[in-house]
Amino acid sequence: MITTHALTKSYMVGDERLLVLRGIDLAIEHGSMIALTGASGSGKSTLMNILGCLDVADSGEYRIGDELISAASTDRLAELRNRYIGFVFQSFNLLPRMSALENVALPLRYQGVSNPLPIAMSALEQVGLADRQYHEPNQLSGGQRQRVAIARAMVNNPSLILADEPTGNLDSTTTLDIMGLFKTLHQQGRTIIIVTHEPEIAEFCQQQLVMKDGQIMDHVMRVTTL
Repeated sequence: MITTHALTKSYMVGDERLLVLRGIDLAIEHGSMIALTGASGSGKSTLMNILGCLDVADSGEYRIGDELISAASTDRLAELRNRYIGFVFQSFNLLPRMSALENVALPLRYQGVSNPLPIAMSALEQVGLADRQYHEPNQLSGGQRQRVAIARAMVNNPSLILADEPTGNLDSTTTLDIMGLFKTLHQQGRTIIIVTHEPEIAEFCQQQLVMKDGQIMDHVMRVTTL
């Protein structure tokens, strides 16, 4: 389970401090698929970065299971990211001069896996891109690049996948394909949190958490699971 208590986060903007998160309390069960929604500037991406151990809160507690993440060292945060968390971004974040296979293998190389390519190839097969293993990102369509990004996110078998606007650059048909992949990953038992401003994307999720002015509204809206 993921839990947070009274998380706050602020940034300096010029001479003023901007409070972005205002006491976030969360309890996310293992295996949930959740949409995190809200207007631009509501704090969605900031919260996701903290949940993904890419950033730390100013105050409050964040736990994954029994581990107090908010007290973890920088090295421990990096270890948690590499071993337990997968990321998918709107802009794909693929290295342009590497093949699809090498991009997928990167998290395994960071972990020191001695022979990562067969594992990376298996992940590409799961997203239907085995025949594109040697293609570089500029040789792939937007949907194919996002599939590579999803394969990279799942290659180390993470328990948590965080996706920040993963369909924002895709057409409607490709969006349905990508969300189908997320549904499959969810059915395999992974916890998935999708940051989105699109209501139709939220409808794929079991739950929808709505953020406003750095807070989560005091109710969880359940939406239809497609």
